Amino acid sequence: MEKRICAFYNYKGEIFVEEEPIPNLKEGEIFVKVHASLISPGTELGNIIKLRKNPDPTKFKKRPFGYSNSGVIIEVGKNCKNFKVGDRVACMGASYALHSNYASIPQNLCVSLPEGISYEEGSFCHLGATALWAVRRGTLEIGENVAVIGLGIIGQIICQLAMISGTHVIGWDKFELRLKKAKENGICEVINIEKEDVITKTLEFSRNYGIDTGFICFGGEATDTFNLLLKTMKTAPDTHKMGKIVIVGGVELNMKFPVPLGNINIYPSSRTGPGYHDKQWEYGDDYPPVFIQWNTKRNLEEILLLIKEKRINVKSLITDKLSLTQISEGCEKLIQHPEKSLGVILIP
Repeated sequence: MEKRICAFYNYKGEIFVEEEPIPNLKEGEIFVKVHASLISPGTELGNIIKLRKNPDPTKFKKRPFGYSNSGVIIEVGKNCKNFKVGDRVACMGASYALHSNYASIPQNLCVSLPEGISYEEGSFCHLGATALWAVRRGTLEIGENVAVIGLGIIGQIICQLAMISGTHVIGWDKFELRLKKAKENGICEVINIEKEDVITKTLEFSRNYGIDTGFICFGGEATDTFNLLLKTMKTAPDTHKMGKIVIVGGVELNMKFPVPLGNINIYPSSRTGPGYHDKQWEYGDDYPPVFIQWNTKRNLEEILLLIKEKRINVKSLITDKLSLTQISEGCEKLIQHPEKSLGVILIP
């Protein structure tokens, strides 16, 4: 078999492609010929940007990256259940679902790709499951007013999920491309956070009830934006703020507790649900479904079913399709010109 072609970044944040030997398949893994992978503009590129600012050759020389792809199974490891050679699958997981032409992935981080879904759509599985888990954390109710701050890929999918949950959704961002995509996918209202009166427009949108649930879906310093969101939340007669804020992005906040937050419930939403990064679970063990219904694999399955049923539109979020060897070009476009691109798909 040919060698694996894989994307790497080094301690200076440089991105490149190299050939390497194909690793031996472990027990509990499936071996996939990759047809598409999705660059994560947040986690993946955020790490690379940090390295460019503070390169440190003592930490590592180079690392493969990528964590969401799709393809066809060409080999099944020992003790793998529910998979066979020739199955179309969507796969996730850092250090597993790489930007490469071949990938070895633990069985519980893979799900069957439903008929009618393209490989490109399937490659959204990881970010889609992350968005779905955030919505579960937010425990949305029909009729709630929801604000989504940051309309990158995860924010866009959260908007769509919140809409089909029966809520009224307003999205905040500074990039016109993202605002346009959200409107095209049926979001009730959008605000350009740099050009419009965010507080007034959001409160008017909520018919002055205030926002019930807010999702923060971007990374970096977020104190000012958080405080803006806080001013749009429900206010009790005793002046306390009420509602829920779900933090999905890797943000930094300088907050005082407890009085300024009133009775706001804050929910960090990490990853894709229970199971991810539990090696025993990833490689085939399971939690009792009666106690843990929405594990990572179930969230992967559900997001793909929503795509199949056309209740979630991820195809509209694809702005660029490039070959795997063009990964540096794709990453640089997302880093240097986030106003011009969103979903960048790599085809090996």
